[in-house]
Amino acid sequence: MSALTDVFTLSNGVTIPKVGFGTWQIPDGAPAYESTLEALRVGYRHIDTARAYGNEASVGRAVRDSGVDRGEVFLTTKLPAEVKTAAGAREAFDASQKALDLGVVDLYLVHAPWPWDDMGSDHRDGNVEVWKVLEELLDAGRTRSIGVSNFDVDDLEDLTSRTDVVPHADQVRWFVGNTQEETTAWCRSHDVLVEGYSPLATGGLLDDEALARVAQRTGRTPAQVAIRYLLEKDVLPLPKSTTPSRIRENADVDAPLSPEDVAELDAVTTRR
Repeated sequence: MSALTDVFTLSNGVTIPKVGFGTWQIPDGAPAYESTLEALRVGYRHIDTARAYGNEASVGRAVRDSGVDRGEVFLTTKLPAEVKTAAGAREAFDASQKALDLGVVDLYLVHAPWPWDDMGSDHRDGNVEVWKVLEELLDAGRTRSIGVSNFDVDDLEDLTSRTDVVPHADQVRWFVGNTQEETTAWCRSHDVLVEGYSPLATGGLLDDEALARVAQRTGRTPAQVAIRYLLEKDVLPLPKSTTPSRIRENADVDAPLSPEDVAELDAVTTRR
């Protein structure tokens, strides 16, 4: 099996390809269209976008133009972090679905527990309000699965204590040296898939000495080792690039790491 087509199974039985192509910070228009199209050509079958990225229309057009059957592409988008009302959530989902023009969304996430310009503020009642809309969308078949992003244990505990559907996924910033251990453990114990965005720490990991040593030993690039590390931990990586050669490089992550390699990378966490 290829890492691009191998799947995790969410708690509701929906399967999701183990590696996703992230589109954060990729501008709408040609950059988003061409990079998504290239990712699909390379073999990615999981595309991750968000209303906040402003590129849903270009991502959707690339999927439609790719020649890949819609049923083979797993598509994630997200409710803007600042939207914390039921009416706002319904409106935002409608706008995303229209922009994407791909029919049913495969995974719909609450982008963050608080607005980006007020990180850490308390919007727990609002999160419950919008989550109930996501439950409605799930029941109506407009999305196949629902989840959250950037939620920590406290956020997850509060949400799940007041709603019916446990999130199918939590997408968090997760990479070598930043392994979100408490949140990851909570998700494991509640059958919530952990997705890792910024698996290369937005490029900040590429000069790490431990990563370089493992890459040299295994004949891989530091980026490939960093992405593979998430898979060894059963975390779904979401690498992002607009460069065709890097899109291909980031997809070539089938080779497993040895227990010794993983242990060396685990030790990076204690150094950071």
